[in-house]
Amino acid sequence: MIIKKTKIAGVKIFKSKKYLDKRGYFSEVYFSEVFKKKFLKENFIFGCLSSSKKNVLRGLHLQKKFQQAKFITVLKGSIFDVVVDLRKRSTTYGKYFSIILSESNSTSLLIPRGCAHGFLTLGQENLVFYVCSEYWKRKHEISINWADKKLKINWPSKNPILSDKDKKGISFTDFDRIKQ
Repeated sequence: MIIKKTKIAGVKIFKSKKYLDKRGYFSEVYFSEVFKKKFLKENFIFGCLSSSKKNVLRGLHLQKKFQQAKFITVLKGSIFDVVVDLRKRSTTYGKYFSIILSESNSTSLLIPRGCAHGFLTLGQENLVFYVCSEYWKRKHEISINWADKKLKINWPSKNPILSDKDKKGISFTDFDRIKQ
């Protein structure tokens, strides 16, 4: 396994080895207690599976209270994954990091608490598995506008398929006014 740091503190890329043969492939996913304590430093308490067709954008989501760390892996398809640092004391506050995660590149992403997360699906059929350090709490969830001009995220699609919730995402400026 190769682990790389990114420009945003706490956001890490995990690249697994993949073994291909005529039957398909085998890839190791490290998630033992030893691995979690050494590399993730979080207690992940539940997992989620998202299935989406092509051009679906989910996000940008975070919880104001009960902030979640997440570990993201693509089981099928491909996504353009985005993390926005919303930790007000961070030197990269308001900056974003993006990466393509896919079943073919065997890459996972660790997202620390206090960061918003979203992704755009690139494949025809996409299965995204992620584990979270806190349970989802509807009344504490915030959606940031995926196309906010201040964030300057260079999404690969200008007209994605959105949920009603994500269509109503707040601006980064409005988020900035929220007391944390």
